[in-house]
Amino acid sequence: MRYSRDLRGYGETTPDPRWPGGARIAVQIVVNYEEGGENSIEHGDAASEAFLSEIIGAQPWPGKRHWNMESIYDYGARAGFWRLYRLLQDIPVTVYGVATALERSPEQVAAMQSAGWEIATHGLKWIDYRDIPREVEAEHIARAIELHRQVTGQRPYGFYQGRTSMNTVELGCEEGGFAYLADTIADDLPYWHVHKDRPQLMVPYTMDANDMRFSSGQGFGTGVEFFDYLRDSFDILYAEGVAGAPKMMSIGLHCRLAGRPGRAMAIRQFLDHARSHEGVWFASRLDIARHWAATHPFQPRLRPSQMDRSAFVERFGGIYEHSPFVAERVWDAEMGAVHDSAAGLAGRMAQIFRAASAAERLDVLRAHPDLAGKLAQARRLTADSSAEQASAGLDALTDAERAEFTRLNQAYVDKHGFPFIIAVRDHDKAGILRAMQVRLENDTPTERATAEAQVTRIAELRLQEALK
Repeated sequence: MRYSRDLRGYGETTPDPRWPGGARIAVQIVVNYEEGGENSIEHGDAASEAFLSEIIGAQPWPGKRHWNMESIYDYGARAGFWRLYRLLQDIPVTVYGVATALERSPEQVAAMQSAGWEIATHGLKWIDYRDIPREVEAEHIARAIELHRQVTGQRPYGFYQGRTSMNTVELGCEEGGFAYLADTIADDLPYWHVHKDRPQLMVPYTMDANDMRFSSGQGFGTGVEFFDYLRDSFDILYAEGVAGAPKMMSIGLHCRLAGRPGRAMAIRQFLDHARSHEGVWFASRLDIARHWAATHPFQPRLRPSQMDRSAFVERFGGIYEHSPFVAERVWDAEMGAVHDSAAGLAGRMAQIFRAASAAERLDVLRAHPDLAGKLAQARRLTADSSAEQASAGLDALTDAERAEFTRLNQAYVDKHGFPFIIAVRDHDKAGILRAMQVRLENDTPTERATAEAQVTRIAELRLQEALK
């Protein structure tokens, strides 16, 4: 089985985004423009809207118009948008514009354009796509792009469906004209996603630093709570940037929610807070996408989880000395992006090794050559073993050193029934000799456990070389 989700991401050390001007944080504000694109009988839908409004717990009214719901959305277009516009018109905002909503709001679109805001597509309609057939959603995306072009004068270069299906990201990749997709909440930095061997940049969005939480049972009750959350998010990310690991902060706003007076104050306070710091880059999502693509272009790399079985076993079958069954069982088990790094693949191979029978694990131990033994002298070691022994100087022993290694090797095998195993890249020649002398005195069960641990360490080091 191949697991589709990437639970590793960038790992412990994130890449330096090298934001313009050496900025310590990129702040990205989204204004969602959905008013006029929501579910409505008048829009040809089967029921009224029930999502993201002041009416918590609202239910659709099948076949009926919901006057209160419609007027809440109307407020977003009539008043909320303009309040946010006045607050943000000097900032490079990204608008997530539902195409049919933009079509019904020519004055708001003109204002967005006069402010220089990026207008990304938020789909054709503000509806739930989870049960929409793939071909219908694909048609809606194509129609959204064309309607967006007609209304704004150019096609959108960013795409955020929002109420997605399992097909949304694939369809966005396959459309082929987007600089970025935003239907992901998976990171604090952009990242490359590969679909059918084609890279697509993802610029993650947010559900936490988002005014949508005013409309949920668990969320913000006041503008003070919203400001506190935005400020604390900013402060943590800014501190990480100062420490050498800059990130981006996404903020999600909705005209009918954050555009209300008691909430708009939180936006004003947050802007004052962010502007009081040096090294803050306010940017649109398209700005960020273009910067990332130029600074961190997609780099093809070996992805073990995507290799076919024969190629995988050929490449990694020798990681466990003369024991290809470990690689075979790894490939046959669940694999995903987490196994495309040296640490991830080493962890999976160690798991498979530890799950093997006692007899199989003993065979792996016995497959290892004696250190500086006869196979080394005859140059019959595997390439990995030869390089490892050479790294510790075991290929250039004096006669006295060779005699001592031979004596200790033989005594060790006579006592424990398998050769002395140690990850030689972690030691020098003198350290290896001392370890042999100490471990020779261990009882066999203890030494068996020690040797197996060293086998997994050797595999980890080999994978670090193989997956550089």
